[in-house]
Amino acid sequence: MEKLRVRDRRILGKLNELIRSPVSRASISGCSVGVASGWNAWFSNILMVHMRRAPESDSLLRMAGEWLSFQWSKGRALELPPLPRKFAASEEVVLGKTGIKTSLLAMGTGTQGRNKHSNQTALGQDGLTALLLNGYANGLRLFDTADTYGSHAHVAAALKQVPRERVTVLTKTIARDPASARADLDRFRRELGTDYLDICLMHCVREADWTDRFRGVMEVLSEAKQQGIIRAHGCSCHGIRALRAAARSPWVEIDQVRLNPIGAHMDASPNTVLRVLHQMRAEGKGIIGMKILGEGDMRNRVPEALHYALSTGVLNALTVGAESIAEQEDLIRQIAAL
Repeated sequence: MEKLRVRDRRILGKLNELIRSPVSRASISGCSVGVASGWNAWFSNILMVHMRRAPESDSLLRMAGEWLSFQWSKGRALELPPLPRKFAASEEVVLGKTGIKTSLLAMGTGTQGRNKHSNQTALGQDGLTALLLNGYANGLRLFDTADTYGSHAHVAAALKQVPRERVTVLTKTIARDPASARADLDRFRRELGTDYLDICLMHCVREADWTDRFRGVMEVLSEAKQQGIIRAHGCSCHGIRALRAAARSPWVEIDQVRLNPIGAHMDASPNTVLRVLHQMRAEGKGIIGMKILGEGDMRNRVPEALHYALSTGVLNALTVGAESIAEQEDLIRQIAAL
């Protein structure tokens, strides 16, 4: 583990003192979810001040804030607003102004996805392909993959067994220069066995100035859309500053964003993120939620996590990475039961 700097240890020590103090414990244990969200936003503001003063501590402090938010929220019954209507995992949705129609629930293939591996690819070629086909048989039409997950081959095997035009294929590139982006578009289509990609996102953008820094990649994806190679482009954000930049950019047609009620593995507190997403929604961007279960932190609270996601009114679709057919079918049932 990286050795903590003295200043970093001091900051974490102060945070630890605060969370352990009798006043904080009493306030947190007795507060409503609305007050808890206020505490989360307050901590987010404190962390952002420290990050501006010492950007090198960004990762450490963000993890500290995420841990505190999770500690406050885990195990507490959430006070959630009633849903405006009934939902179905297979219902047709439109992704913003793109005109792309797909299912409300997307099939994620990248839980713990990195270095060409994920919990879903660990099921093996036949296992993950069967999972995707079972989802398709239950009306799920959005296949969420990425180069980093190593799941292109599994998706390709499933695509061979369904009508291509009835499936939405979303993939992501980590290319940060035009040449790599062009090469990825060609390789992705070969690996997926398709002439076109419905959605290609710039994966895991973190920088506040990413729309300027990676303008060349954006131009490549714009050209690909004009040529019919992709139908829509956008990004998946990993950082509140990157998310705000995405909200401001007319180039972003679809954004994949981390959202759950306890703030686990998110860009900032739920309320902070929601403010940005409302701006995106007003601009007509397609918004696909991810980390709906907090990367497993809410695995035992699935109805609450799903209810929260659907109650926000900002998501067009949501990705959840089931790891078995039983889990996938349970997700479908739980959405219908809300």
